[in-house]
Amino acid sequence: MKTMDSERIVKLANQVFDVEQAGLKALQGKLGQDFVNAIKSMMACQGHVVVIGMGKSGHIGNKISATLASTGTPAFFVHPGEASHGDLGMITAGDVVLAISNSGETEEVLSILPVLKRMGTQLISMTGKAQSTLAQNSNIHLDISVPEEACPLGLAPTSSTTATLVMGDALAVTLLELRGFTKEDFARSHPAGSLGKKLLLGIADVMRTGDAIPAVDQTASFSEALMEMNSKGLGMTAVTHHENHVLGVFTDGDLRRTLDQFDQFRERPIGELATLNPIMINQGKMAVEAAQIMETHKIHSLLVVDDNKQLVGALNIHDLLRAGVV
Repeated sequence: MKTMDSERIVKLANQVFDVEQAGLKALQGKLGQDFVNAIKSMMACQGHVVVIGMGKSGHIGNKISATLASTGTPAFFVHPGEASHGDLGMITAGDVVLAISNSGETEEVLSILPVLKRMGTQLISMTGKAQSTLAQNSNIHLDISVPEEACPLGLAPTSSTTATLVMGDALAVTLLELRGFTKEDFARSHPAGSLGKKLLLGIADVMRTGDAIPAVDQTASFSEALMEMNSKGLGMTAVTHHENHVLGVFTDGDLRRTLDQFDQFRERPIGELATLNPIMINQGKMAVEAAQIMETHKIHSLLVVDDNKQLVGALNIHDLLRAGVV
């Protein structure tokens, strides 16, 4: 058994990095008209980009199809072995097939080429051999060859699979940019993720409404305002005047500032003690905007109003935390 000292372990790992980085550098130098044509073909596609590949190429292909689908290019993966047993029915003439095979001679992939040809489906191949059967029978070929594998035996796909993955990412990100794909578009395909929650949840989805809104009329007493604050648990109450318009807000901070003069303020109407023209947010805004306002102004609660500045809701930082917005 060879020595397993720390220095040698790190050295072996660095050799892998060096070899794979060299492979990517070589790959970058091959980008040209074939890549441009592949992008144009995918942009013009009226159906889906169907990715196929066997073995390690299949694993990489699965990831590429997922990246394409999540960044604005409808795509899915078809196992070439299953394609010959019925799954070819998933592919139509309006699709673009992205076939991956480092050797370009993978039997399961080659076996479905005649069917794709008869259908008139556009075929883009990614291989490490430009003279291979798959490359020669494709409409567009992307060269993913690398100088060497990181595996010292030259057997395990390492540098070649990295190159394939990066070429797939280059396709997906280029398409994303050309389509004008936005964060909001990304969130719509990831509604359960943190980004989806941040970008898609509206104020109306998280705010408290109806009887849960802490609110008193400007003529209410100081004591009545305190009771409203305690019962609603938001650390504040809206102070309203005619037709439920917001006049101001009375918060825990306001309460602390008046405690020293409690006897003086106890019998005064809350409208005289409230903070006037408080920071508010429109019900049509996104929940993430409420989080930004709270952070900027160092506050923990917000009143929500409609376009006519009438009180329609309230929320605090805990509502946003529960919704996964922050």
